[in-house]
Amino acid sequence: MSTDTPAPPAPPARRAAPRSARRRSREFALQGLYQWLVSAAPVGEVETHIAQLEHFDKCDRAHFDALLHGCIEEAATLDAVLARHVDRKTSQLSPVEHAALLIGCFELARCIEIPYRVAINEAVELAKAFGGTDGHKYVNGVLDKCAAQLRPDEAAAGRARRAG
Repeated sequence: MSTDTPAPPAPPARRAAPRSARRRSREFALQGLYQWLVSAAPVGEVETHIAQLEHFDKCDRAHFDALLHGCIEEAATLDAVLARHVDRKTSQLSPVEHAALLIGCFELARCIEIPYRVAINEAVELAKAFGGTDGHKYVNGVLDKCAAQLRPDEAAAGRARRAG
């Protein structure tokens, strides 16, 4: 990695319950997307750097690969979905929020086996752990609207359960 490439955000320092392999894959994917968004480094360089981080061997590698490569390959499509629900250009979002939104939107669009609330909650947790003070609220609101667009039946059923 070149010396002028910004380092991805470090994981939170607080002690928490052990993280699942799937959650770790999302955390590492967020760090990789952050690096890609900030530096425009090639995906291979980003992946090599992230794979060298401590505890990478404990993540769900298949899900990490799907998230990192899928979000980068489909960035324009995902940003088009997000653009309908954000209050500014996605290029003007904080890189952490943007990366969390890309991951959440990708999981909503491409990982149908993951319940929509789980996809949203996991992206919110990423924003809480790595982002600014209230960034998680923004991520939650945007992805809730994306879920209504990408998984209308599932989102409507979830809203009906919460309302009733």
